[in-house]
Amino acid sequence: MRLYRLHRSNPLLPILFAFVPLFLSSSPLVAKTAIDFNPNLDFSKYKTFTFIGGVENLTMFQVDPQLMFDRIHHAVQDGLTKRGLREVELSQHPDLVIRYWANPPSQVNVATMGNWSPYRAYIDSYWGWIYNDVSNASAKEGSLIIDFIDPKSKDLAWRVYLMRKITTPDKEWKKADEELSKAFDAYPPSAADKEGKKNERAAHPSTSN
Repeated sequence: MRLYRLHRSNPLLPILFAFVPLFLSSSPLVAKTAIDFNPNLDFSKYKTFTFIGGVENLTMFQVDPQLMFDRIHHAVQDGLTKRGLREVELSQHPDLVIRYWANPPSQVNVATMGNWSPYRAYIDSYWGWIYNDVSNASAKEGSLIIDFIDPKSKDLAWRVYLMRKITTPDKEWKKADEELSKAFDAYPPSAADKEGKKNERAAHPSTSN
């Protein structure tokens, strides 16, 4: 997957965050965000991170893509540094790499879109249940996904979905930023969160790897 910094000369691309209604309490979706993570990880080992940008062909925004890059980067930077993590360059071998991508309409197979190497899409196995729930909820417009990836294992560690339509970022990003900030409050997951996630995965077992 070629990950890259978007430039202002790029054409504006047509899609964005979906606005969805609240779900029943049994749904993993809460308000405008949803969180998924690997409950078997020791998150205390993650001390550094690098923001590597968007997945090529899956950074489809209706607003200036460089502006969205900057704002997503700032949200990630603010959320993680407040929790004691330090941002470093990719050449410094970070403990986590952070990427983002826009999930297109659910009828599109994202596994065939974009250039995913060296990290895959993580929409199968245990990750598939919440991903499919979010995709079905935002079938017409899509959603923003931010992935925290362990570069050593090349496995997904933590993920947040943001479901909010943004066409005028100066007006609407403040609310989106607040929702992301609240989502980052759940990082790292607590022992109770991990236990709940294990129970959730037991109720929705992996069907593929």
